[in-house]
Amino acid sequence: MSDLHHPKTETFDIAGKVNTDPKGFRRQVERWALRDGMLYMARPADHPRFGYLESWLIPDLDLRVNRFHFRDGHGGRFPGQDLYVDIARTEPADGLWRTTDLYVDLVTYAGGRWEVLDLEELGEALTAGYIDAPTAARALGASQQLIDGMLGAGGVEPWLASRGFRLSWADTVDYAAPEDL
Repeated sequence: MSDLHHPKTETFDIAGKVNTDPKGFRRQVERWALRDGMLYMARPADHPRFGYLESWLIPDLDLRVNRFHFRDGHGGRFPGQDLYVDIARTEPADGLWRTTDLYVDLVTYAGGRWEVLDLEELGEALTAGYIDAPTAARALGASQQLIDGMLGAGGVEPWLASRGFRLSWADTVDYAAPEDL
C-alpha cells in the first residue's frame, strides 16, 4: 500500500515569478517561457538531492515533463535519471497556471531504460473517493498515450516533437548549496 493522499496541486504565477508547491512552499522562479501551448519553468531548489528544476507543462497531453539537476552523489533512488514525467491535469489561466497531479509518473534513464510509477496510488485514490472514475480514466489514457508515443518515436522528447511540442533545456544551471542540509 502506498502513502494515500488527495491529488497534489501546484501553482505557477508567471507575473509574481513564483511556483507554489503542493505543500504551500513558495519558490522564486528564474525563468518562464510560453511556447506552443506549453509553459516552461526553471528555478533553483533547496532540496537535499537536487539543486535545480526545469519543467514543461503541456496541458493538451496532461503532462508535466521535468528535469532535475541532482547534486553530486545524490541521484537519489533514480540514478541516471533523465526525465521525470508527471501525468497531471494543467489549467492555464491569465498568467496563473495550476496543475493537479494524477498520481502516475514515468521516469526515463540514460541508456533507454524507463519505468512507470505509482499506478497503485491511482487505484487507491479511486477506491478512497479522492478522484472519480473519469479522472482515473484520464490519467490512464494520458499514461498509455505517453508510453505508446515514446515507444513508437524512440523516446519522450522525439514523440513530443512529433506532436509539435519541442522541449529545450538549459545548457548549464547555477545553484548554491542549500543552507543547513
